[in-house]
Parts: sequence; structure tokens; C-alpha cells
Amino acid sequence: MAYLIKNAQAVFSPTQADATDIRIRDGKITELGCQLQPSTEQSEQVIDAAGCVVWPGLVNTHHHLAQSIMKGVPGGLNQNLNDWLGSVPYRYWPKVTPELMYHAARLGLYELLRSGGTTCADHHYLYHATTSPELEDAVWRAADELGMRLVLCRGSATSVGSHHGMIEHGIAPETIGQIIERLDASRVRYHQDGGDAMRKLVVAPTSLIHSSDPDGLREQAAYAREFKLGMHSHLLEVDFDEVASLKKYGKRAVDYAGDCGWLGDDVWFAHLVHCDDYIIDRLASTGTGIAHCPTSNCRLGSGIAPAIKMEQAGMAITLGVDGSASAESGSMLQELNLAWLIHRAVHGPDATTLEKALSWGSRNGAELLGLHDVGEIKVGMAADLVLYDINQPRFAGVHSPLTAPLMCGEPVSVKYSFVQGRVVVDGGEVCGLDEAELTARVQESVAQLIRS
Repeated sequence: MAYLIKNAQAVFSPTQADATDIRIRDGKITELGCQLQPSTEQSEQVIDAAGCVVWPGLVNTHHHLAQSIMKGVPGGLNQNLNDWLGSVPYRYWPKVTPELMYHAARLGLYELLRSGGTTCADHHYLYHATTSPELEDAVWRAADELGMRLVLCRGSATSVGSHHGMIEHGIAPETIGQIIERLDASRVRYHQDGGDAMRKLVVAPTSLIHSSDPDGLREQAAYAREFKLGMHSHLLEVDFDEVASLKKYGKRAVDYAGDCGWLGDDVWFAHLVHCDDYIIDRLASTGTGIAHCPTSNCRLGSGIAPAIKMEQAGMAITLGVDGSASAESGSMLQELNLAWLIHRAVHGPDATTLEKALSWGSRNGAELLGLHDVGEIKVGMAADLVLYDINQPRFAGVHSPLTAPLMCGEPVSVKYSFVQGRVVVDGGEVCGLDEAELTARVQESVAQLIRS
């Protein structure tokens, strides 16, 4: 299907700042300009973008979609990360069926879409010795149905180790043989190469320090690099990672990661809150990336990742919403807004700009995930676009319309959204999804978790 988007109030484009119109053909942006006319050679649908600003689709580099049915669990509301893990995600993890996983994934992806997200990297860690493959299949299915790009970061644990959540709930880890065998099955079935792939698989042990052994980490790194898969994990969200690494391995956490093959330009870590200059230098010099998750880090009281120092050292900053059990909004726009604000509060008003925050949440994220044809509005790029309707009272007083959604934050209204040139939000409605049905299924899922 070909489209002509016309009459936008503003378009966030690095190549044509005055553009108001965008032509889409075969999933790509083929023309930018003003007063473009419908093609006489090919049928195309005209989208009236009057009152809208057009951004590249937002790219979420760290999520836990399973947690979408674990929001606001009372026992974990005021706990730190280590205690919260036992009270919330690991308490419910063994009770998540494929059906519950499907509804949780749909909810999480729906929330991303309605905030402007078009790509989700889901750190899916619901794997143990007897895990059913249908749990993972449910995530792929939900993304396919909603038309979103999915990067499934396949979690794993080879030992209980010092992982508080696994210890408390007696979760039996996989063997390294099971991990590699199951990874390979997923790779063959789902993974796509290319800079505009709709599906990518990533090797992603849930914790390098607390539930993985060195040999297993090295074997997973070797597998990832053999098949050119990305590598992802959590690191230094709290200082317990550093304490445990020194105690168990006699090395700082970042050095342990490096010794196990887990630093490089094909690796990124979520959080990286507790980083000093030495850690930042090691990460930057190896090209290792970050998924900055400010909302979750605030919610759990973990701290603020030194993203400004990291960027100054040469690291590309990307943004993730983390799981909705510790960042209940599930909104990419929330992350952009808070990332823009929180570093200004610490470092002053010139620490972050609106344009920088938007790049963190779009182009930087796409590059980190290997989606090199995604994340910018320019000719030749994949048509992943979001049209925010700012013709509303709360935006009427804004003097800078292009960045109004980021400045004003939630709630926003996504009028249209495209992924690979396909409409996934149409007139404010998420395609292929009945909101009332989704609400009912999620409410039933939460009630089932509470009963079990």
C-alpha cells in the first residue's frame, strides 16, 4: 500500500526541517517535501495530518512485557530492587501461562503504540528447566498481530546463585545445553537479518552476576557471535551487583563481564546506574551500549544512570520503559520526558535538549538494535512514523509544536502510526485490537494470578 501524508504541522527530519508531506511506498519513505501531489501513476491513500506533528517511531530498547499484568502489586510498592524481585516478578513468574503471557504482551505493546512506540526489545526471561516454548511463542504472536517490530531478548539462568527472586521461589534454572538448543530453535523459526527486520532474536542472560556461571556466559557469547545476534543483560542497576561480583569472582562487575565476552559493540546493558569513571571508560572503549530506564530506576529508588557522562565518553544513549511492574506507565513518551528532565535537575538546563532526548528514543535505539534502516525520517528509511495530534487544548499554548508531545508529556493522542509503511494506529485506534476485549482479558489474567 502506498500513502501520502499531507499538511503536517511539523516533521522531525534531519534532512528537511520544513517538510509537511511524506510519501510512502513499499514500506519506505520515498519523498519528503511541501505541497506534494497524489501520484498519477500509482494509487495511494492520502492521510490528512493537519494539526499533527510527525516523529520517527519510538524504539524501546528494554522491556519486560510479562510484567504488564503485575502493575502496582501492594507488597512491592515501597521495596528496593532485591526485595521487590521476590515480592513481584519472581512470585508470579511460575504462574504465567501462555494465555496470560499473550494478554500481557498485547497490553504492553498496546501501551507502547499509544505512546508512539513502534519497536520493542522485550527482555523475556520466563525460562526454567521445564518451560513450555508456547510462553515465548505468545510474545511473537502478539507482536505479529499488532504489526510491531519485536526484538526478543531471550533471557536465561544457569544457576540460582545469588539471585534473590530465584532463591525465594525455588525456580530451577535451565542447563546450558537447554539454553543453546532452545535459542537455536527460536533463531531458526523467528530471527530475521537486515536493517529493517520485523523480528530479531538476542541472547540475553537475565543477570550476568547473580544467576549465570562464567562458562555458560562464554558459550552463549560464542553462540551469539557465530550467528551475529545481539547480546543483552542487566548490569549495575544496584550496587549489589558490584558487591556480589567482587565476592564471587574477585573482580569488578564490568571486568567480569569483559572476561566472559560480554563487552563489545554487539552488547548493551539495561540500567547501568552505579557506574564510576572507570566503568564508563571500559564501556565506552568497547562500544558497549545502554538502555537507560529512568522511570523504573526512580520507582525502585535505584538512582539515576550517569547518561550525560556516558554520552560525553562516546556511548550512544538509548531508552527503555522496563517492565510495568516497576514502571507502571509502560509509555515511551514518559521515558523521553523524564530523561529530558531528570538530568537537567542534576546537571543544569543545558544537560539535555528536547532533540537529544528524541534521538535517544528513536535513532539511537534503532542503531543499537541493528535496525540501521529505522529511526529517522528521511528518504530511503523504513516508514516507521507516528503522527501526534496536537490540535487539542493542552497543546494550544505551546510555541514549539514539533516537540510539544515531549515537553508536555502524557497524555498524548496518536492519530496514526506506521511500521514498515503499514498502518498500525488508524484514526486513534490500534489496529487489530478491541480495547474492551483486551481490558476484560487482562482483568481476568490479574484475577487468575491473585487466586493462584
